[in-house]
Amino acid sequence: MNLLQPSSLINQPKWRVIDQSSLGPQFDAKHSFAIDDTLCARVGKKESPATVRTWVHHQTIVLGIQDTKLPFLEDGLQFLHDQGYQAIVRNSGGLAVVLDKDVLNISLIFPESEKGIDIDRGYDAMLDLIKHMLKDYDANIEAREIVGSYCPGSYDLSINGKKFAGISQRRLRGGVAVQIYLCVTGSGEDRADLIRQFYELSLKKEQTKFVFPTIKPETMSSLSDLLGVDLTVEKLLYQLLFTLKEHSQDLISSSLTVEEQLLFQQNLVRMIDRNDKVFS
Repeated sequence: MNLLQPSSLINQPKWRVIDQSSLGPQFDAKHSFAIDDTLCARVGKKESPATVRTWVHHQTIVLGIQDTKLPFLEDGLQFLHDQGYQAIVRNSGGLAVVLDKDVLNISLIFPESEKGIDIDRGYDAMLDLIKHMLKDYDANIEAREIVGSYCPGSYDLSINGKKFAGISQRRLRGGVAVQIYLCVTGSGEDRADLIRQFYELSLKKEQTKFVFPTIKPETMSSLSDLLGVDLTVEKLLYQLLFTLKEHSQDLISSSLTVEEQLLFQQNLVRMIDRNDKVFS
């Protein structure tokens, strides 16, 4: 049954599906952001239909550009390294987030129509998707900023005031990538406490031009804990595919084409250069 408005971006004639959720610890997060830029360009030129990409990265902290301005960043990075995490800088806004084997990332990539997709419509598309994926659990999912969480924003997704997901957007070459991280299982509090300590060590109470969040670990949780069910990344992937199938006439499983591989290599070089400048 279609519970979405006809105007929802989740309703597409065709969905291309690229699943990179099981590539393992060797799958570097820099690749993910280069891939989404590649798909933005292809979808924007109508050389690919609307695309959903799923991805998982192990023991990775993804920093926002603003995080690179932290006065004692090297101390924070050393702490993350000592805890077994690698850090990368993404090519978009926002602040530090935790990725691990129990965090599912979903990218929805749309073409900007002639009228354009305003920023809220992109966020609402992801919110529609997640609500529909979790409809069987009868949970009241809210989209509002959760103060005290890491990478806070107006489209934090929460249940009973505890955040389990954050949404961001990137617009490039006629394409829109809406990205979400979903803390599926594991301890949301432990993830938040890791970022709390990272900021404490990277700031050392120094005043900065940009205000970094004061992390309160109790504001964050995982879907498994919030819903009281044994959820896994694999179970959520099934719900995603089932939802897309309900809202599309055609679902195509895919990987990058030869042309996309070439463009991806160029975008990856940019990501590597960006990270080399920060970490050198």
